[in-house]
Amino acid sequence: MSLRILFISILFYFIGVHVIAQDLLKPLDGNWKFRLGDDFEWAKENFDHSDWDAIYAPSAWENEGFNGYDGYAWYRKEFSGERLKDKYNLILNLGYIDDTDQVYLNGQLIGYSGQFPPDFHTAYNALRVYNIPDGLIHDGNNTIAIRVYDTVLGGGIISGNIGVYTYDNDKNYGGMVLEGLWKFQEGDDIEWKENSYDDADWAYLVAPGLWKYLGKKNFDSFGWYRKKIELPSRIQEGELTLVLGKIDDFDEVFFNGKLIGSTNDGRSYGFSRSYESLRVYSIPNEYVNRDGKNLIAVRVMDMGGEAGIYKGPLLLIKSRYAANFVREYYDR
Repeated sequence: MSLRILFISILFYFIGVHVIAQDLLKPLDGNWKFRLGDDFEWAKENFDHSDWDAIYAPSAWENEGFNGYDGYAWYRKEFSGERLKDKYNLILNLGYIDDTDQVYLNGQLIGYSGQFPPDFHTAYNALRVYNIPDGLIHDGNNTIAIRVYDTVLGGGIISGNIGVYTYDNDKNYGGMVLEGLWKFQEGDDIEWKENSYDDADWAYLVAPGLWKYLGKKNFDSFGWYRKKIELPSRIQEGELTLVLGKIDDFDEVFFNGKLIGSTNDGRSYGFSRSYESLRVYSIPNEYVNRDGKNLIAVRVMDMGGEAGIYKGPLLLIKSRYAANFVREYYDR
């Protein structure tokens, strides 16, 4: 196995992407719109791509008339939201992309793999599976825009059964999947737990995923994750439980500024086993905003080696299902 393949294999082992697909709802293989170059205007939902080239995907762009091209290019595709609007926990599976990508749905960034120049890291051997946020799919027309950077050999959407899928929602007990993009900031400030704090200038980070594989190298200290959500109707009623997968090393978790749980066995580096614990924290009813935005803020302290929310599942579920969910998680 080459070092390049080994690197990506290790990455996705630790990320633990929650790839439990049930049904293919919308196949996306076939003709896409395609343009060489790089312009963030091309991510916009209503951008007119009618004069772009046609390209078949999945297939290396070298096989589709762009032989020898290395650099930036964009794909765009429109699809109908019929049969999708009322579904939940949807997945956009884009197969394998060489080398790196950023993916926008209806103008909103929903995921990325690898790192673009100048701090380039390939992800050519990583399966692209991105969660679609609740409510982002329209009844009518929807637009996917994909920014791709390729260095050598094949480029673009190379292979895979690309399309829109569902999670196996029986295994998720109908909860809200939280895997995907979170806001992230290195450092430590207790004000970062507050709903009123403005995190507009924070970077996006994929969770689950190790910091070092997401461009955060040699970082052994504090980091914060933040995610704002609105509760979907299926979990509006009753007590809720937050599942945050596994975190290296210690954590404190806040919901709308209130501490709901922490994991810290108090042991030193090399002896602590906190990173092995599945984080499952109940949320008191009085902390939950049923009619608007809710903030999940996660303070992570790393002692050395690996770091971050490194393994899923990340899920908000009704508390009455929590015990069964945890039992089934360990039985898988």
